[in-house]
Amino acid sequence: MRTSWRASLAGAVWCVAFAAPSTADAPAPVIAGRIDGPISPASASYVERLIATASDRHAPCLVVQMDTPGGLASSMRDMIQAILASPVPVVIYVWPEGAHAASAGALIALAAHVVAMAPGTNIGAAHPVNVAPGGGESEGGVMDEKVTNDAAAYARSLAARRGRSSAWAERVVRESVSSTAEEAVKEGVADFVAGDMDELLRRLDGRRATTPGGETVLHTADAAVEQLLPSRRERFLAYIADPNIAYVLMLIGIFGILFELQSPGAILPGVAGAVSLLTAAYALQMLPVSWTGLALIALAIILFVLEVKVASHGLLTIGGVVAMIIGSIMLIDSPLPFMRVSLAVIIPSVLATALFFLFAVSMGIRAQRQRVTTGMEGLVGAVGVARTTVSDDGTVFVRGERWSARSDEQLAAGDAVEVLAVEGMRLKVKRRERGAS
Repeated sequence: MRTSWRASLAGAVWCVAFAAPSTADAPAPVIAGRIDGPISPASASYVERLIATASDRHAPCLVVQMDTPGGLASSMRDMIQAILASPVPVVIYVWPEGAHAASAGALIALAAHVVAMAPGTNIGAAHPVNVAPGGGESEGGVMDEKVTNDAAAYARSLAARRGRSSAWAERVVRESVSSTAEEAVKEGVADFVAGDMDELLRRLDGRRATTPGGETVLHTADAAVEQLLPSRRERFLAYIADPNIAYVLMLIGIFGILFELQSPGAILPGVAGAVSLLTAAYALQMLPVSWTGLALIALAIILFVLEVKVASHGLLTIGGVVAMIIGSIMLIDSPLPFMRVSLAVIIPSVLATALFFLFAVSMGIRAQRQRVTTGMEGLVGAVGVARTTVSDDGTVFVRGERWSARSDEQLAAGDAVEVLAVEGMRLKVKRRERGAS
């Protein structure tokens, strides 16, 4: 009986062990991420994390869904270097319908192992645009030619590395060519068109990709997809890396610090200003900041402060407004409109800054200049009555109290007096003429 019981238990364990699917044999999921917006340092950090995660989990590939107008060249190169060094095949999927991989996004796609596009998407327009000293686009010259040649060579090298069309890579930089999904496939830039993630994985299955570790075959037909969204830190960095947000944070920081200096002890404006200013400084160091623009904004603040203290009849304010508008336009040294501070943000901010200094700061300075009305110093100018004869010595009644007093003139008891100064515990007074206000 005991032997039969043990045999039954062993058989049950054997059946359960072989009937249950083995998690060790389950294929690793495809790691997927999404870039939706300008290419920034936060985007580069996100892609590096995606590649590291895909490598750690032995994912068959990494799919990056992309919809970007372009972005910073430095962040683009960081992302391309990470993709070229990735031990896991990287698939750039221009998605959803209506999305595009423009400018920096096109060069990032050229670096990927596989490029797929959804219907109705486009890729290209990667011609570099330099910035003129005034903040606008430059009109040509030796430097423009050097930058264009460098970008064209970089695009050709990426295309050759992945076996794509070097001719298209050349034209996308020099002629700002942009191709639809179907045209990109014909040009040898995109590998195929896929309407959704399921179709993408089916068409990826069996493809070969070469990584630094060697050639690998993608097995994605039955793979699950694990979507990794940007972390809170990456979302925060992407948010403050917006030039408009960084600009507003900088102004809030300036306002808060100056308000605290004008009204010591308020605490909240100073703390909020310091936090905003430090956050803005961190955001600006991620952006291509023009020191000339920053200097003009600092000059504008100085002119606003001087307007409060110097009677310039508005000339300093006008100079400050002009300097701040020009400095704000030049602040972010980028040819891309979405990477510069918007005029819709600049104009209200400049007007708010001018009003802040003309009213808030000037009121604080006037308050500091007002005559003291409390304590011993507050007695200066007060009016009272002589209780005794006052010359070198005497007694006066001021603000409900008797005071020892002296005067440079002879005063009789009952005369109205006005306090000229406080000398220790004695007042210096003079006769106050009747009817004087």
